[in-house]
Amino acid sequence: MEKTLKTQTDLSKYDNSSYKPGSFVKQLLWYFTGRLFVHTHLPYPSGFKNSLLRMFGAKIGNGVVIKPKVNIKYPWFLQIGDHTWIGENVWIDNLTMVTIESNVCLSQGCMLLTGNHNYSKSAFDLIVKPIIIEKGAWIGAKATVCPGVKVGSHAVLTVNSVATTNLDADGIYQGNPARYIKTRIINH
Repeated sequence: MEKTLKTQTDLSKYDNSSYKPGSFVKQLLWYFTGRLFVHTHLPYPSGFKNSLLRMFGAKIGNGVVIKPKVNIKYPWFLQIGDHTWIGENVWIDNLTMVTIESNVCLSQGCMLLTGNHNYSKSAFDLIVKPIIIEKGAWIGAKATVCPGVKVGSHAVLTVNSVATTNLDADGIYQGNPARYIKTRIINH
């Protein structure tokens, strides 16, 4: 039996004009700078990329490693602590603040997504929520952290998993949606 919808999605009504991430000139300058020096396969040194990100308002700690082809939407909404690693093809789609603390590892192809759409509204309204990744956490290859999620200290989100809710400190999470599997034990 087919359900009749009371309302339907009407993308002609979509309006995100209230969302203002920065001036058009700033966005345009970052778009070209980011494409030339950060979101590229050319192996520019991490220190150079970190300096560029700082010039555009990012707060970047010491010893941050940024591999090739990293996509960062708006650096002025980015804070990264010391000795964090960002792997190839990581996508930080930061429409609002993304805070990544020290000693975090973002593995290849993982995504941090701060934006979504309200599927219960016919105009498909934009929703943005910040992401916080606490110290020592590891986001596995091709894993996704969704809007509003806080990844606790030393938590692990395994390969290809999707975090739709907060992850507790020291937990290992797997699946879509990610579920607690066991406690992470770090040997010294």
